[in-house]
Amino acid sequence: MQSFITLPEIESAINFWRQRSPSVGEELRLCQEASSLATPYALMIIERKSQLEISLMSEKAQIALQTWRDAAATQQK
Repeated sequence: MQSFITLPEIESAINFWRQRSPSVGEELRLCQEASSLATPYALMIIERKSQLEISLMSEKAQIALQTWRDAAATQQK
């Protein structure tokens, strides 16, 4: 697995999870996977970072990211 993720990649991963498990409730709550990726995504924007070291992300975010990457690799085959 790559050691860094870029802003466009994390955005794509969030969108993948949003399509797979749409927001629910009146507050349009994100699924756990998208929510776990939303925090590092927001920090990247606030800190104006173009990439983030994956090891700094929570375990849930890392699993969500790897699942997205696996799904993307399968689609490319």
